[in-house]
Amino acid sequence: MIYVSPKKALGQHFLKDLVIAKNIADALQATEIKNVIEIGPGTGVLTQFLLKREDIQLYCSEIDSESIQYLKVHFPALGDRLVFGDFLQMDLRKDFALPCCVIGNFPYNISSQLFFRILEYRDDIPEVVCMIQKEVAERLAAGPGSKTYGILSVLLQAYYQIDYLFTVSEHVFNPPPKVKSGVIRLVRNSVQRLDCDEKLFKQIIKTTFNQRRKTIRNSVKPVLISLESTGKVDRSAELSNEAQRIEWEHFMQQRPEQLGVNEFVALTKLIQAFWV
Repeated sequence: MIYVSPKKALGQHFLKDLVIAKNIADALQATEIKNVIEIGPGTGVLTQFLLKREDIQLYCSEIDSESIQYLKVHFPALGDRLVFGDFLQMDLRKDFALPCCVIGNFPYNISSQLFFRILEYRDDIPEVVCMIQKEVAERLAAGPGSKTYGILSVLLQAYYQIDYLFTVSEHVFNPPPKVKSGVIRLVRNSVQRLDCDEKLFKQIIKTTFNQRRKTIRNSVKPVLISLESTGKVDRSAELSNEAQRIEWEHFMQQRPEQLGVNEFVALTKLIQAFWV
């Protein structure tokens, strides 16, 4: 008999509740894309319901060798679509059939890394359904003005519509985590490219939220100093019109959690116009 022991180093908490597992599997819409990657199937509690869906072609990415052996025995239908390796290190275009949707009970300790990875492949990942720590799930779905709204909230909402679906008790896992979980769904929006320098956009968001108690005027200074050091800034330049100057002063008085995606795009464009 093959037994899979939950490993603390991998952040494994195996879901035991079959009703919840089915609800997570059913939450995946996969309306246009047939290929689906399950990250970290573990003992297959979610896998069993995904395999029953005739509208998808399931692939699994698993880093735990014990789980791989267990899944091979209990879910032989996966065949070579069960891939042994670290999702964070894989070349998704080489190891899987893209585009694809992503689903899984994400380990708490690497959930942020997984979302940054998903952002890298955002043009090939139209939908994500996942269970993560409740606090993180709420943060990702939060809008401007919320104390939980942060870096990943803005970066993900720039390209995805995010919905918080339901909460999961800590008592339905083995071993039980110390916190509750939340299930969210991300659906790719129509934005192919932001109407600004996306690298600068990301830099501004990270820099300002890392000093979130400060106004934008003070928190954005490291970005402007960095641009000055490259020689790109033209100190003789002026914002081209009164409307731009008014908009600039408006942003300078705000704190980062008060700005939505579109406002961060507008701020980035102003910095591009004046400093770059």
